[in-house]
Amino acid sequence: MILVWLIAIPMLAGVAAWLAERRSPNAPRWISLAAMAADFVLAGRIWLKNPLPANVDFNGAWLARFDVPWIPQLGIHITLSVDGLSLLMLLLSAFMGVAAIVASWTEIRERVGFFHFNLMWVLAGIMGVFMALDLFLFFFFWEMMLIPMYFLIALWGHENRVYAAVKFFIFTQLSGLIMLVAIVSLYFIQGKHYGVYTFDCTRLMAAPVMPHAAFWLFLGFFVAFAVKLPAVPVHNWLPDAHTEAPTAGSVILAGLLLKTGAYGLIRFAVPLFPTGAAQVAPVAMGLAVVGILYGAVMAFAQRDLKRLVAYSSVSHMGFVLLGIFAWNTTALQGAVMQMICHGLGTGALFMLVGGLYERVHTRDIRLMGGLWSTAPRMGGVAMFFALASLGLPGLGNFVAEFLVLMGTYRAHPYFTGFAAIGLVLGSVYSLWIVLKAFHGPNALQRSIRDLVPREMAILAALMAALVWLGLYPAPVLKTAEPALHFMQVVGKHAANDLVIRHPGGKVP
Repeated sequence: MILVWLIAIPMLAGVAAWLAERRSPNAPRWISLAAMAADFVLAGRIWLKNPLPANVDFNGAWLARFDVPWIPQLGIHITLSVDGLSLLMLLLSAFMGVAAIVASWTEIRERVGFFHFNLMWVLAGIMGVFMALDLFLFFFFWEMMLIPMYFLIALWGHENRVYAAVKFFIFTQLSGLIMLVAIVSLYFIQGKHYGVYTFDCTRLMAAPVMPHAAFWLFLGFFVAFAVKLPAVPVHNWLPDAHTEAPTAGSVILAGLLLKTGAYGLIRFAVPLFPTGAAQVAPVAMGLAVVGILYGAVMAFAQRDLKRLVAYSSVSHMGFVLLGIFAWNTTALQGAVMQMICHGLGTGALFMLVGGLYERVHTRDIRLMGGLWSTAPRMGGVAMFFALASLGLPGLGNFVAEFLVLMGTYRAHPYFTGFAAIGLVLGSVYSLWIVLKAFHGPNALQRSIRDLVPREMAILAALMAALVWLGLYPAPVLKTAEPALHFMQVVGKHAANDLVIRHPGGKVP
């Protein structure tokens, strides 16, 4: 039941926070913070009390599992499972949930209870995505994330918040419907060929899809996950959503929602349809390289700090896409590390941008400058996360990008060379943030409040996490390795042992 509680706690806390607003505006904040802290403790308990399996198979990869029938007539179960990969994502979700709550502590002053209701429910949906193994249940949680995030942007965002929220909704909803068509098609195709109608992911992985169908089914999954990642050219909802979202919304978007797209590719799309993935891999890796370079160039061209950080996410997530389609252990470990480090580092940058906006009431980088002298702690913290973003050795982002490039080089050296250019461009826009906002003359003679203890505490925790991942990544890599090896084995097994079966399911 611990897996059920990981989802139930934020859902119940969201309702309690909404109701508690009548008593005190601070009550929803404390309720939500306690809920995310409890989820972090529960996920940590799974990590500490369950040894990671050395040898994995279809039934032996899970550290925890919950399975009960939901709609048995259609083969639908509530199947929640946690392995090393999903465990890392759950820990990241709870940690960034705490960060989002702390970041919005003084920013949100209207409808505080309803704000935290939506924040808790989007986090519950994310937790569900990272644990669901039944494809119908996975789609349920995938859609569950959409509505509360729409409200977070539309109700508490900035000037063009409705436009950004509608754009986010259309992109995500349309791509989700394409994935739903692929899920239902897979259900009927496999049921017809093997005689068992099921949405169970592990059973579907064990029964390969015919090559002519695998390509189109893979595309259905790939489109949905590429939009959420986001990959070029289906990325342009992200800058608007980030720019208009409140700080907590941006932290959740960058830290977690983008990771659901990468997780879906690793967990479902490639293992379910290895032949389709192999056909699409060169194009996907090409799009990854384009995203790395395009996102970096566009980031440098921005004058709105939030849009700058948003485009940097397009560049950084390009490394994740590249590592996934290189599909070897080194590249996949790098992709997982990049998912974690990008969530921590970019989430922190959005917190800093939100803090700056509260103080100077603008995000235009041209109207800043010289702020280090009045807010030295903020300037120093911004420098740290800028260095993390550019991949400074000793910080987690360096380990992640190095592993991705090393793994990709084994498969496609040319893609590696072009992707490495993105590291240089990343250095330019990362240092540009610090230079324009905190150095130079303070032409407008601004005197701003430095980071308060509440802000400094959560940012210090994020800094410590990135230093730990940079200096001692072994625990994270070892945790992810069995799960990633499992996914590789499943994909290779399905690709190598593809058989054509009679309608009755008998192997000829």
